[in-house]
Amino acid sequence: MLRRSLLSALLAVALGAAAGLEAEEGPAPGPVRVIGSNASGCIAGAVQLPAQGPGFQEIRISRSTFWGHPRTVADIELLAREAKEAGLPDLYINDIAAPRGGPIASHAGHQLGLEADIWLDVTPKPVLSPAERDALEPPSVVAPDGRSVDPAIWRPEHATLLRLAAQLPDVDRIFVHPAIKRELCDTAGGDRRWLRLIRPWYGHASHFHIRFRCPAEQPECMGATAPVPPGDGCDATLQWWFDQLGRPAAPAAPPPPPPAACLAIWAAPER
Repeated sequence: MLRRSLLSALLAVALGAAAGLEAEEGPAPGPVRVIGSNASGCIAGAVQLPAQGPGFQEIRISRSTFWGHPRTVADIELLAREAKEAGLPDLYINDIAAPRGGPIASHAGHQLGLEADIWLDVTPKPVLSPAERDALEPPSVVAPDGRSVDPAIWRPEHATLLRLAAQLPDVDRIFVHPAIKRELCDTAGGDRRWLRLIRPWYGHASHFHIRFRCPAEQPECMGATAPVPPGDGCDATLQWWFDQLGRPAAPAAPPPPPPAACLAIWAAPER
C-alpha cells in the first residue's frame, strides 16, 4: 500500500510538471544535478538570477522563471557586463527555467536551466519598476513578411549583442528568426566564425534564445541532439527556411515522458 501511494504521488508530480506546475516552489536541495534533455528534464541545485544587476533587468517577472544552472546564471551576468562595456543599454532577460526545471508555459525547452531568452531591444532604457517591466512587449525586429529585418527597428547594435552572446564560453547554439540570420550573413564582415552558432528558428523575432552546453560533470545531461554543423550557416540551408514561409506547419510531436529521476527532484521537500 505504501509503495502504491508513493507511486501515485510521484505520478501526480509528473503530471503537474507536464502542465507547467511544480510540486515545490523553490529549488530542489542538494548539489547541482542536471537530468535529461532540454525538452524533457529537470535540475536540482538551481540558482536564481537577480531581478536586476549590472547591465540587465528581468522582465515579465510575474509570468516568467529565472532559475538555472550556476554557470548559466554566471554567463548571463557576463554577457550583460560585456554588453554594457560595448556601449549597449540594459539587456531584458526573460525565461531561463523553473526552480526545478521541467515544462514551463509556452516553451518546448527551458527544462534544464541551460537556456535563456534575451529580448532584442537595444534602445536606451532606464531602470524600470517591476510593474513596468511586467507589462513590456518588446517589438519584433523582423519585417511583416518574415523575409528580412525591419529597417526601422534593426540596428548594428543588434549584431553586436548577438556576436557577444555567441562568443560566450559555454554556448552550444543561439536561435534567431531566419531573417535575422540572413541579415547577419549579409553584414558580418571578415570574422564570421561566431555566425556558426547563430541558428535560424521561427518564433524568435523579438528575442534570441541561448542554449548552453551540458556541463562536463553532469553525465545525466543529454543536451542537444546533434552538434552544430560546420560552416557559417549562410549557405543553401538558410534558404530552406524562407521556402517554408506560407506553408502549413507540421504538427508538433508530443513531448517525451520525463526521466524517472526527475520525479524525485520535483517531489523533494525544500530546505
